Amino acid sequence: MNRPLRVFLCHSSNDKPAVRELYQKLRAEAWIQPWLDEEELYPGQDWNMEIEKAVEDADAIIVCLSQGSITKEGYVQRELRIVLDYADYKPEGTLYLMPVRLEACEPPRRLRPWQYADYFEGQRERGLQRLLVSLQRRAASLGLNVDAPAPPKDNQAKKPPAEEKKPVVVKPTSLPGVAAKNVTLASNKLTLSNRMELMRVSAGKFLMGSKNDNILAFSDEKPQHTVDIAYDYWAARHPVTNELYAAYISSKGGKHPVDDWEKKKGHPVLYVDRADAMAYCGWLNDLLKGELPSGLVLRLPTEAEWEKAACWLPSPRGGEALDYPWGNTFDKNKCNTSEGGKGATTPVGLYSPQGDSPYGCADMAGNVWEWTHSLKKAYPYQVVDGREDEKASGARVLRGGSFYLDERLARGACRGGRILYYRGGFRVVAGVPFRSI
Repeated sequence: MNRPLRVFLCHSSNDKPAVRELYQKLRAEAWIQPWLDEEELYPGQDWNMEIEKAVEDADAIIVCLSQGSITKEGYVQRELRIVLDYADYKPEGTLYLMPVRLEACEPPRRLRPWQYADYFEGQRERGLQRLLVSLQRRAASLGLNVDAPAPPKDNQAKKPPAEEKKPVVVKPTSLPGVAAKNVTLASNKLTLSNRMELMRVSAGKFLMGSKNDNILAFSDEKPQHTVDIAYDYWAARHPVTNELYAAYISSKGGKHPVDDWEKKKGHPVLYVDRADAMAYCGWLNDLLKGELPSGLVLRLPTEAEWEKAACWLPSPRGGEALDYPWGNTFDKNKCNTSEGGKGATTPVGLYSPQGDSPYGCADMAGNVWEWTHSLKKAYPYQVVDGREDEKASGARVLRGGSFYLDERLARGACRGGRILYYRGGFRVVAGVPFRSI
């Protein structure tokens, strides 16, 4: 049977950061379709009904446990109760319910018959591997092929209610052109034939900029305001690397901007001005013609697209604008900034998944400044004010900070200017053409 293994993540809201990390790791496996409430529940849906549906549809249940969750009365009485009730109906010996301890704690009495895995800070890779073994065995027992590419997960994913008018302009999985050779498409990730991964960012509103009381914020980040991106787009998981950029340089017969790039193939490219970044996108579109969903092109992100992919935490309750991709507290162990003392770029993905954004994008804090398409104009951000005019002159915004700058400039809302072009790198997005925004 060629479909993904459906896995439900049962957890307490207090454990969301660790569970979100586990979700991203499971989602990276083509044969697994994890279910997490903040990703699958839409405004207006009945929480209890949707949770019960998801549990009923699940092939396996992962119950995430911490000292806080086992003592949180509401959690045990609601979501965990639903899970345990379904487990009671499974034949004895079925590999179905899998407890995972996020920290040292005593599992609740009803969970003690099942062997648990430890997914502790600093030991998570070992815990993940043990969990994957159990999930593979569960898939095998259901006749699911974990080696064959799974069909697009959107076919099984929960959709918004029919009456909800969600302003999605592009629905990539329903459009032609996504089944090109060497291209894979999962519900939240598109992998192109050059191995570039792009993560899906759903249409909708988000809060852009910094709050007035944020003492780290610069004046050009204010006021914080609502921006509605009325289309799905796909943001590259990583900045363009030296190796990827070398293919472009080779085709044009030019010189790579990084002298020793062969020794740093997996590092983000540096010393690229905006015109060259735009030219790269045009070349890549020609190279990968036919691999993208119909109506989408590879291009630089707008300032709004970049910030949403970096620091917007979607939620059924409206979402939250984070200061950094992982949360609101700076952590030098989750990014490459001056606090870490590296003094140079690091390979893309080195700080994954702990430093990834809620959408699974890496290196969006530190490492390298990234070009956006947008002119640097005062907020509020408005497409109609000419800031996305391709031919207009003026400073263009860079985002993300750099290895040689500190935590203040690594915040998701920080807006760099053209003066920093000599350190510039970039990532691409697959989105509607600028004339359609």
